Amino acid sequence: MRKLKLQVQTTLDGYMGGPHGEMDWMTFPWTDDLGAYITGLMENVDHIVLGRRLAEGFIPAWASGPEGETQEAIDFMNNTPKTVISNDLAESPWDNAVVAGGDLAETIGKLKAQPGGDLITYGGSTLVTSLIAADLIDELNLFVNPAAIGAGLPVFPGGGDKKRFRVVSVTPFDCGVTAVRLEPRRG
Repeated sequence: MRKLKLQVQTTLDGYMGGPHGEMDWMTFPWTDDLGAYITGLMENVDHIVLGRRLAEGFIPAWASGPEGETQEAIDFMNNTPKTVISNDLAESPWDNAVVAGGDLAETIGKLKAQPGGDLITYGGSTLVTSLIAADLIDELNLFVNPAAIGAGLPVFPGGGDKKRFRVVSVTPFDCGVTAVRLEPRRG
């Protein structure tokens, strides 16, 4: 069965965006060691899962061929099939993307059951917290930036439900970002 991986930038205090989605706390430029790590993370990925709000910026940004990105990365992001999770859209306005609504666990279960490589999600916050709350993510890749912002869009859901994880690896990079790879403890 395919795995669903999460790749997300986060602050030390667990936010993936400021209160209004601000990303000014993120560390840039990335160093080559971080780029190589992400390339390795993507080796077995052949499908991207996005929330609607993130898709609205993510898909057009990659389609425009953003500066500072390699052609290989641009091609991967544009050519990899995408599923956009939304109960508001009836059909996809984007190339190479389909819309799926309804029960989140059922949708992710169907994607995981299809043949192919792993799935990856980048969020946004509503989708990420919902996926974590429903225990649908198989591997969390948190790219922890050396910043604390005190409030914002959380990576982990609130509500008091405890989630336990196993640390797979911790990898610091020359730019100051640290990758923390986790797997949920199930059962």
